[in-house]
Amino acid sequence: MKAEAFIVHLARAHGRARQVERLRQSLPLPVTVIEAVDGQTLPEETVAKVYKPRLHRPRYPFPLRISEVACFLSHRRAWQAIVDRKLDAGLVVEDDVEIDPARFADVLNLALAHAGRGDLVRFPKNDQGETGHEAARVQKAGLIVPRHPGLGMQAQLVGHDAAEALLAFTREFDRPVDTLVQMNWLHGARVLTAKPVSIREVAADLGGTTVQGKAKPLTEILGREVRRARYRLAVRAYNAFNARVKPGRHA
Repeated sequence: MKAEAFIVHLARAHGRARQVERLRQSLPLPVTVIEAVDGQTLPEETVAKVYKPRLHRPRYPFPLRISEVACFLSHRRAWQAIVDRKLDAGLVVEDDVEIDPARFADVLNLALAHAGRGDLVRFPKNDQGETGHEAARVQKAGLIVPRHPGLGMQAQLVGHDAAEALLAFTREFDRPVDTLVQMNWLHGARVLTAKPVSIREVAADLGGTTVQGKAKPLTEILGREVRRARYRLAVRAYNAFNARVKPGRHA
């Protein structure tokens, strides 16, 4: 399999430069740094062109922050690089990730051996309790096809055809990139999860996340949590329904 790694890095995040170099040295694939889209300089006309609220069902209950739009566009840059380079797959890693070299090598090798060009393999930062059909296993490393894919975009192996499908489906979008990846009944890429956990997020050690939000009153926080819970239940319901309609995609 022809595969390369892409580290998504915001140029002005100087505190993460050392971590980018650590990743470059530790990732077991040729590495290219993808310059992340900067939300602070993102033109309003670009945002208006790509961000279309209430585009898909279930409706996403929150407006996107500019930083979330920029994050989505950054991942699209990485997917485009996979297609442009005619790779079988690309490993897309955010710049606040630390890998466990031994565990990560095991699960990455398993993914490279068993994932197809139409697959996206998630390497989650924590055990999110995902369950589903086991697609492959070698000793302690496994790949599952989760009934309900988890959240997070810290690290993924994206097949060429999956990248093409995601690019076509996300010319316009209405929610954060990880929540849209969950909607595999729409974009068509098969989503798998690698186990055990082999990465961790180190944003706090690097000065915090680059996707920041303002402090909110307690009442607003509670209201958001209620809407978030309703939305997640709706996603699970859509996912379960479509798994029954297309049982061949989700065993």
